[in-house]
Amino acid sequence: MPEITNLHELPRFRDGTSYLYLEHAVIERTSGSLSVYKEEGRLDLPAATLGVLLLGPGTRITHAAIKILAECGATVLWLGEEGCRFYASGIGETRSARRLYRQARAWARPSERLEVVKRLYISRFDEPVEGEKSVEELRGMEGIRVKQAYFEASKESGVEWKGRNYRPGNWEAADPVNRALSAGAAFLYGICHAAIVSAGYSPALGFIHTGKQLSFVYDIADLYKTDILIPNAFKTVALDQTNVERRIRQNLRKIVRERGLLKRIVDDINRLFVGLGFKSDDEEKEEANWNQEGGVPGNLWGPDSELKGGKNYGEGID
Repeated sequence: MPEITNLHELPRFRDGTSYLYLEHAVIERTSGSLSVYKEEGRLDLPAATLGVLLLGPGTRITHAAIKILAECGATVLWLGEEGCRFYASGIGETRSARRLYRQARAWARPSERLEVVKRLYISRFDEPVEGEKSVEELRGMEGIRVKQAYFEASKESGVEWKGRNYRPGNWEAADPVNRALSAGAAFLYGICHAAIVSAGYSPALGFIHTGKQLSFVYDIADLYKTDILIPNAFKTVALDQTNVERRIRQNLRKIVRERGLLKRIVDDINRLFVGLGFKSDDEEKEEANWNQEGGVPGNLWGPDSELKGGKNYGEGID
């Protein structure tokens, strides 16, 4: 995840939302903008153009700076170094909840949840899945694919593979490749968690995984384990079996930057729900205009239709 110093070259977390990662900096409010102070000097940042602010280690931000970000509807995330951990988030009051509604609806309806589960499995395969497959069949195909990925990575790297063996209470008991896999998975979870929250989804409403506050994080991270994590964990160990945890994180950070993984994650999530009750074009149009709503509250729910919010419906009633 690159640290940005040139505001004319801000990357896009998705079309319409710029994101900025900062570490070892002090962020203050200056009039209607933010001022970022680093050893290299001062950087002025228009708060209204920022959709997501990612705060890494060594950052300090003032109450006034947080206030203007909230007023502009920006999401603020507190992360570990280069996004390898997700600690907390703050979201402005004008942020649209449409994507969360889409996720919750698909999660709560068995037929739609089944469709999302199938899409999650199918999206992991390099080739199209022919014919109508049940979840059980897709789960079995995925298991075979993961076993094959371990086998091929072991063969190409020359690192012996004895099977997945992760012991949370006894970290050093695992062999180097298992430690690299576990450390790399934690890094992927942090990246996916940040992307999920920034895009307006819930990390808890998982479809394949369930029962945990990070269930959806596990769903999404699994999309990239075979393609990104497994081969790089074995390559890391093949080069040197010391400090594998730090080195796999460094390798994955480079891959995240080179492949534009942050944007890819959000795009992959959005595709899961296309056609399941919402029109994606309508959603994107609504989200593009969310910051023009100011402090106006959302609509009021009713069994037949929604009513406009911010109005006292008791007026005129004795």
